Amino acid sequence: MTTLFKQGLFRRLDGWLFALGLLLGAGAIGYLSTRHEFIADWTHGRRASLSHETAAVLATLPGAVEIVSYASPQGDLRQTIAGFVQRYQRIKPDLALRFVDPQLDPAAMRELGVTVDGALIVHYQNREQRLEELSERGLTNALERLARGDERIVAFVTGDGERRADGKANADLGTFISQLEGRGMRAVPLSFTQVTAVPEHTDLVVLASPELTLPAGAVKALTDYVANGGNVLWLTEPANEDLGLAPLANALGVRVLPGVLVDGQGAALGLKDPRLIALGDYPPQAITHGFTLTTLFPQVSALAQLAQSGWDVQAFLRSGPQSWTAFHPIDNEHPTDVRFDAAAGELKGPLDFGFALSRLSPSPTKREQRAVVIGDGDFLSNTFLGNAGNRALGERVFDWLLGDDALVNLPPRGAPDRILQLSQSQLNAVSMGFMIGLPLLLLTIGGCIVWRRRRA
Repeated sequence: MTTLFKQGLFRRLDGWLFALGLLLGAGAIGYLSTRHEFIADWTHGRRASLSHETAAVLATLPGAVEIVSYASPQGDLRQTIAGFVQRYQRIKPDLALRFVDPQLDPAAMRELGVTVDGALIVHYQNREQRLEELSERGLTNALERLARGDERIVAFVTGDGERRADGKANADLGTFISQLEGRGMRAVPLSFTQVTAVPEHTDLVVLASPELTLPAGAVKALTDYVANGGNVLWLTEPANEDLGLAPLANALGVRVLPGVLVDGQGAALGLKDPRLIALGDYPPQAITHGFTLTTLFPQVSALAQLAQSGWDVQAFLRSGPQSWTAFHPIDNEHPTDVRFDAAAGELKGPLDFGFALSRLSPSPTKREQRAVVIGDGDFLSNTFLGNAGNRALGERVFDWLLGDDALVNLPPRGAPDRILQLSQSQLNAVSMGFMIGLPLLLLTIGGCIVWRRRRA
């Protein structure tokens, strides 16, 4: 009896010691968690953390950043804002957060324009940006505008059938330009029926796929702007090869080739229309450095470089080896019937259709002048903007033209696992699995357990 008693005592003592050790271990972990912080994000692409784009924007901000939050101390709003800003502070330790009670001085709040409890004002190098929505996209855009500096004025030529910067039609650029304006650019119309020259302080002029022949005065104003060191983005189309723009083409040292670019490789990619040019590889250039997203161009004009233009011309968009410039009309009902015709003078690819041009600026106030010519404007239109990397490529083009080189290579934000696409058969299989398969599995496991217990 004594031996059994001792064995039982030791077993109980072991149990108490194990429980005590478990409590001490939990207490030690709790104590360490108050002194040290460890965060792990296991979502695809770390989408629960700050995006790579946000981290890249923070890297373009040397020096301290201060965020002033005008939040009431009542409630949990300040705690929510502090937790949100803390994610930015982990990447940029010199980003400071300061709270101000808006109720202490209502007159000062009205003077500052603070009308929302929790409004944020971000200060950086004597500049500021206001934020009334607590979101990563909103704060990152505000930081990007601060990194860009002054607001950039982008003038869009109007009056000759160009794509509208504020338009909602399929061919217009309204969706894309509204996103650019959130990143520190301001789009303004430029009509040469009202002015005879490009206004001063214009950072970039965009000629987006005109449909009518431009007046001689408008062409002269554009060529004078280029001659004086202005930056230009020219989006041309296969049907608009001339339109009186030969002086502008000569000033830029490029030529728009006749015909529409088609690609015989499109069928292998699932594209039914050979006029759709899909790119996944790009010639090396600052705009496309590190860019791996696929882009889609609906109808493209090939471009050629003129000799002795005075520009440093670099191609950054180039079609594949199975492409060519088609001169014959393409039947929309049977577009794949198009064939290469060397006798007609059609040119075999690869062919360039995107040029980035740079040179020393003739203007004494600028160091470098830049221009971009692309043989398609549809890829930025409201219809095609959402295709893969079209928007990201367009942003890179504008950033490079405006000289914001630090912002050109910002990585795009993406999370491929947000949407689960299932066919009807796959959905039926999942449903049957939950309705029949899982209950049968549980019944089988339960039966095995009962059978083993009865045998024991």
